[in-house]
Amino acid sequence: MDRLRALCLALPEVTERLSHGEPTWFVRGRKVFVQLSDHHHDDRAGFWCAAVADVRDSLVGRDPERFFVPPYVGGRGWLGVYLDSETRGGAPPDWDEIDELVREAFRLVAPKTLAARLDAPAEG
Repeated sequence: MDRLRALCLALPEVTERLSHGEPTWFVRGRKVFVQLSDHHHDDRAGFWCAAVADVRDSLVGRDPERFFVPPYVGGRGWLGVYLDSETRGGAPPDWDEIDELVREAFRLVAPKTLAARLDAPAEG
């Protein structure tokens, strides 16, 4: 969870607080873009993130051991990502891919001007 937290909190104007008993990351304190799912709805550890339904469906179809359609928000295109596949004989989490998914979730939820800051050159 610490690694996921670091990815989320590295994004501009992101805050964390509990929602439905799970650590959840918000853009500007209002809009959820990532929520931890630590054995809350099943016996798996993972997270849910905003996504485009076509991307979600492609990932779930390609690798259902690592990706899933989460309850409640799956109908709105959200993606579930298991973080415990390695403990079940699968591959370890691909943190580069997870970073991309978290950033894309942020882009989908954040106002356009805030999302554009991800692509702006670093100052300094």
